[in-house]
Amino acid sequence: MKRCSYLYHFCRITAQVVSLVSLEGAGVPVAVRGIRGVGRIPVTAGLIAAVLLMQAGGAEAKPKPTVAQTKARLAKLNDQADKVVDRYNLAGEQWKKAKKDYNLLNGEFKGQLGKIDGLRAGLVSVAVGTYQSGDMLAWPNLMTQGDPESLLSGLASVDQMSAGQSRTLTEFENATRSLKGQRDKAKSAYDKAIKLFDDVRNQKKDVEKLVGEQERLLRRLNAFNAGNPNSAGIKYNGSASGNARAALQFAFAQVGKPYRYGGTGPGAWDCSGLTQASWRAAGVSLPRTAAEQYSWGASRRVSLSALQPGDLLFAAGLGHVGMYAGGGKMVHAPRTGDVVKVVPLSAYSGIMGAVRP
Repeated sequence: MKRCSYLYHFCRITAQVVSLVSLEGAGVPVAVRGIRGVGRIPVTAGLIAAVLLMQAGGAEAKPKPTVAQTKARLAKLNDQADKVVDRYNLAGEQWKKAKKDYNLLNGEFKGQLGKIDGLRAGLVSVAVGTYQSGDMLAWPNLMTQGDPESLLSGLASVDQMSAGQSRTLTEFENATRSLKGQRDKAKSAYDKAIKLFDDVRNQKKDVEKLVGEQERLLRRLNAFNAGNPNSAGIKYNGSASGNARAALQFAFAQVGKPYRYGGTGPGAWDCSGLTQASWRAAGVSLPRTAAEQYSWGASRRVSLSALQPGDLLFAAGLGHVGMYAGGGKMVHAPRTGDVVKVVPLSAYSGIMGAVRP
């Protein structure tokens, strides 16, 4: 009964407080000295009690995710993002190649047109000059030649000149027509590459938006590693030799620099950008993306049980690539919110193949 009585009075307090607040909000002056019928309980106490009751009966606030949960969510997102970024990088490479090819063919096309214009101008100049100057090869002069052999010789020269000029012009026009077809093909490839580049870039923007949310959460939890773009890295002291050693020395010198989607150095790297640059420093030219590097090494595949320092290690799905450093370790640029680092192979789950450059 006491509990019921308490709740009854408590509800009356709350109702009257709400009423008073509503009146004050409407501009009605209210002298608050207490609430009639409830003893000496002040309005402030009633408000506090009401708030406490509302909080007690309301839904519980969701707990903040732990660092482990956040990293797990970020890792899951990166599993998806790696593939999108790899396609983005591939589209960028295709776009740059198509643009280069188009510019080269278009330049040759314009040069060829210039030659044809020059040839046409020469023909017009010869014709005009012959007419105005009364050149001996002009038709009236030829007709007045007294020597039949000179007349025939002059006619032959005109025919040869005309035939030579015409033949040259025809050759240039045919070459230009063919070149124009090549230019048009290159332009078509360029337009397609631009569209592909834009499509994948839009996908990358969506992924970056989600990753950005994870980054902010990691920063709040002090778990985001921004890295140092000017990091001097660490020294490689492993057993690799030859160009593999040169590649690993380069990669180890990047340790501590941040991971960044599309990064090709020198201050930030993505996974395939790091492996490409490392092997370039060793004199070996690799394609840009992880998938391309795996395809490039089709005849260079090695067993995971026979790894040697410098071998490229590929994750399932070909969205990620690192480099074996020897001693059961690898160097790689892992993911957003992390830096280039050397880790045990056990930290790199899902290795599905290896290539020896």
